[in-house]
Amino acid sequence: MEEKKTGRVRIIGLRLTGDEYGALEKAWKKSTVGKLSEYVRRVLFGKSVTVYTRNQSLDELIAELVLLRKELNAIGVNFNQAVHRLHTLDYLPQMQAWLQVFERDKNVFFAKVSEIQSRVDSISEQWLQ
Repeated sequence: MEEKKTGRVRIIGLRLTGDEYGALEKAWKKSTVGKLSEYVRRVLFGKSVTVYTRNQSLDELIAELVLLRKELNAIGVNFNQAVHRLHTLDYLPQMQAWLQVFERDKNVFFAKVSEIQSRVDSISEQWLQ
């Protein structure tokens, strides 16, 4: 691979304290600029630097949705296993036992769905304020 020639042949040695470098690195990591040297050039010459901003309420929403997705996935796996088991049953006592387990799982499922609905309602109230 050929390197792109930038015409930059002058080197400036700059010494910073640990705190100064830490602040510079922190500001650089919040930006969209890939290289520290490019970030320093942009700041030095007054060019624009795009900075990431984070919305804490959105982070909390995403964390809640990840948990809900995991719970729903687990419920779906359990349901699929229960249906598979139903197809392999041969006689009535097994089916009656399966129906009891299915009824319990169904109640858990509906409880989780109502919990999800209440969380989505509370999140939507926060966002619509």
